[in-house]
Amino acid sequence: MLDVSLAVVSAFECAAEGVPFARDAGIPWAAGVVFGLLAGSVLVVRRKWPIAVVLVAIAITPAQMGFLMGIVGLYTLAASELPRRIIGSLAGMSLLGTFIVMFVRLRQDMARDDLDLGDWFVPFAAITTSLGVTAPPVLLGMYVGARRRLMESLRERADSLERELQLLAERAEERAEWARNEERTRIAREMHDVVAHRVSLMVVHAAALQAVARKDPEKAVKNAALVGDMGRQALTELREMLGVLRSAGESGRRERASVPLAAVGVAAAAAASRAAGDDGRADGPCLSELDELIGQSAAAGMVVDLSVEGEERSYAREVEQTAFRVVQEALTNVHKHAAGAKTYVRLAHRVSEIAMQVENEPPPEAASSARLPSGGNGLVGMKERVNALGGVFVSGPTDAGGFRVSAVIPAS
Repeated sequence: MLDVSLAVVSAFECAAEGVPFARDAGIPWAAGVVFGLLAGSVLVVRRKWPIAVVLVAIAITPAQMGFLMGIVGLYTLAASELPRRIIGSLAGMSLLGTFIVMFVRLRQDMARDDLDLGDWFVPFAAITTSLGVTAPPVLLGMYVGARRRLMESLRERADSLERELQLLAERAEERAEWARNEERTRIAREMHDVVAHRVSLMVVHAAALQAVARKDPEKAVKNAALVGDMGRQALTELREMLGVLRSAGESGRRERASVPLAAVGVAAAAAASRAAGDDGRADGPCLSELDELIGQSAAAGMVVDLSVEGEERSYAREVEQTAFRVVQEALTNVHKHAAGAKTYVRLAHRVSEIAMQVENEPPPEAASSARLPSGGNGLVGMKERVNALGGVFVSGPTDAGGFRVSAVIPAS
C-alpha cells in the first residue's frame, strides 16, 4: 500500500510538471501529462528494481520532473543489499545530473530576468541544491539498511543462541538421565553385594543348624549365634546404605531447585559421587577386612586358603572396594553353586596393579545344597566394577571341574 500510494503521488506530480515541459518542448500538453503519468508510476517497483527507478529519475531530471521519485528511489537504492559501488555510481550520476540541470536553469533565469548576483551564486546554488536533493536520502537509506542488517544479524544470533541453549538443555537432560541410570546400576550392585553375601551365609548357617540341631545342640547354638550376627550385620549395612541414599536424594532435590537446567547433569553426578562414598574410606569395605570376610566363609563350613603375594600397601578407595567386592561375590557364588568345595583366594600386590583370583575345586558329591537362588547378576556386576576402573575381568570353569574368577585392577 505504501508503494502504490507513493507511485500515485509521484504520477500526479510528474503529470503536473509535464504541462510546462510540454509547453517548453512545443508538444501538446496531453502528451506531457501522459509522459509524466507513465514516468511517475515507475515508483511502484522501487523495492524490486531500485536501479530502474533511479535511472528513470535521472533521465527525466532535464525536464524538471520526478522530484519525489528521485528522493524515494535514492533512499530505496541506498537501503538495499546492492554493492556499494553501484549505489555510489548511481548517486553520483543523480548528483551530477541535478547539478547540471540546476546550473543551466539558473543561468537562463538570471539572463532572462537580467539579474546580476555575482559569478559565485549560480555554482553555489547548483551545488547546494544537488547536494540537498541527493545526499539526505542516500545517507538515510544507508543508515536504515545498516540498521536493518544489524537487526537481522542480532535476530539470527538470538535464534542461534536459543538453539544452542535448547541443545545444551537436551544434553544436560541426557547427562542427568545417564547419571541417574549409572546411580541406579551402582545402587543395584551395592545392594546385591551386601544382601547376597550376608543372606547367603545366613542360609548356609541355617541349613547347617537344621542338620545338627538334634545331634549337636552346642554346635546348633553356635550356628544360631552366627546367623544372628550375619543378620545384624546385613541390617546395619542396609541402614547405612539407605541413609546415604536418603541424604543424597534430599541434596539432589535442593540442587535441582536452585540451579538452572544446564547444571542438572553436574548436580546428578555430584549426588552420585556422594552416594558412592567419596567423603571417606569408612563408607565402603577395604582390603584390610579381607581376613574377616574369609573368616565368615570359613565359619559357614567352607575351606578357604588365602595367599598374598607382594608387599601390602594402601590403594585408592575405589580400587580397594572393587577388589573386596570381587572376592566377596566370588565366595558367595561358591556358597551358592559349589557348597563344600575347597576354595583358593590369591591376592597379588604388583608395581602398578593389584590382581586377585578366587578358584574353587569341584564340590564333593555328598555335599548338601542350601538351594540358594541366583539372579545371574553377580558376574555381570563384578565385570562392570572392574571395567569401570580400567581393569580386566575373566571368569569361567576350570579343567578340573571347578570355577575361577580372576581380575586385574590398575593401582591408580
